[in-house]
Amino acid sequence: MSAFALQDGVVHHTCSTYERGLDVLWGMYQWLDRAPLGRNETGFWWRRHDEYDDQ
Repeated sequence: MSAFALQDGVVHHTCSTYERGLDVLWGMYQWLDRAPLGRNETGFWWRRHDEYDDQ
């Protein structure tokens, strides 16, 4: 998600957030964080685009 500001006819990119920075927008994540197994994630939760399994 990115934020922009318009000032004097010029658009400025003020902020961007990715991945976990957006968790607050997804209501279910707060419930899962309080569950016994949490989000049930192990190890790193992210992968680079070339590390996904070929399907």
